[in-house]
Amino acid sequence: MPAVLQYRSGGDGLNAFAVAERAVVAAPDASARSGGLSGCLFAVARAAPQRTALRDSGDRAAWCGRPAITWTYAAAAEIVGRLARGIGAWRLPAGSRIGLWFSGGAEAALAHLAVEAAGHLPCAMPAAWDPDQLAAGIEAANLLGVLTEGRRGPRRPAEELTHVAMRQFSLRYLAAFGPGVPDGVISLDAMALERGVAEPVASRGLVTFAGRDPERPVYRSAEALDAAIAAHCDALPLSADERVLTLLPAHDLRGLVTGLGAALAVGAGLETVIPFEEAGFRTALLRPVPTRLVVPALIEPALAALPLPWTVRALNVVHRAPATLTRPTGADGGKHRLDSLVLGETAIVTRPGLTDLAATLAHPDRAPLPPALLVLAQGDDGGLACRGPACASAPLPRGATPETDAGAWRDSGYRPVLSGGAAIGVAAI
Repeated sequence: MPAVLQYRSGGDGLNAFAVAERAVVAAPDASARSGGLSGCLFAVARAAPQRTALRDSGDRAAWCGRPAITWTYAAAAEIVGRLARGIGAWRLPAGSRIGLWFSGGAEAALAHLAVEAAGHLPCAMPAAWDPDQLAAGIEAANLLGVLTEGRRGPRRPAEELTHVAMRQFSLRYLAAFGPGVPDGVISLDAMALERGVAEPVASRGLVTFAGRDPERPVYRSAEALDAAIAAHCDALPLSADERVLTLLPAHDLRGLVTGLGAALAVGAGLETVIPFEEAGFRTALLRPVPTRLVVPALIEPALAALPLPWTVRALNVVHRAPATLTRPTGADGGKHRLDSLVLGETAIVTRPGLTDLAATLAHPDRAPLPPALLVLAQGDDGGLACRGPACASAPLPRGATPETDAGAWRDSGYRPVLSGGAAIGVAAI
């Protein structure tokens, strides 16, 4: 990549930023999308190398022992390329399943992109898993490697992983960003400093876990993830001059689609507020960048009491089914609003406002969704079903990668709760 990297190493680990040597005139095109998220990253790095790609917010030093990092697209692409080259040296079969056990932030995004760029299958695992759940997830997804972090608040994930690995004979490689990387775990900081950059190969998709259940890994192809991102962004297109400021970790479909996926698809920036703390969140809100704020519905009542600054162009409230669809007074502060309903790891339905989302659920046959990407219907039992590439997924077996049929109807496992002809919530069937 056309970038000069400068590093600061020491007890706080790797810190990097880039100064582009030159601007490349070629603009990213739709073909970059077929290469997956890492392909998008590299395409934007060639077209707009100095644009901010990833930024951490909050007191990261207290959380993980390293400073918050801001990465340009050029810097992020070079680090991803170096990590991908290092992962490629592990000599694993193409398409091997590699776990990502992170709490969130720029390093979690870099790890996901590096695994994808190396030609393997990223398997995003919830940070809240305990060692038994971690072991079960590794077993169910048949992981050959896991990438994680040395510190996570009071926890030491890399150290926990070494104990879990003693029971997992198929697990061949453990790697972590420092500090606190124990013996037997590969340092991703050191790997990112090695020479050589690997160009990304076409994405093989990703794996998430339904209901955060380690026994239920779900596979989604690169094309299906691309379609889910496109269907989400269709409700209110994101522009490259914006940033996505998110409070959601990227360990499931809701976090990946509304955060990293939406940002990289258009070359926007992604800023992550994890862990959440009010001072860091307020500082991030006031950063003078046009912003799409992504928040879980759980915190919307608290957000209603906080006046949103001019920087926030749009508010994206994400509901996880089952859910009650109510709107606190003044929650959007007069901003453009998106409401997203996450139906497990099957689909995300995004509409411009809660009223529109409720109407979509009450009358799915009339829903103004992009029909080439996602179609909803209500079955005889009242349950929601969907079809289209945006919801094409399948349970992941231990063996071969499953086939997914975009034309097949899929039960979501949920039904709308109706009152007076309007949807006031979504309940499990």
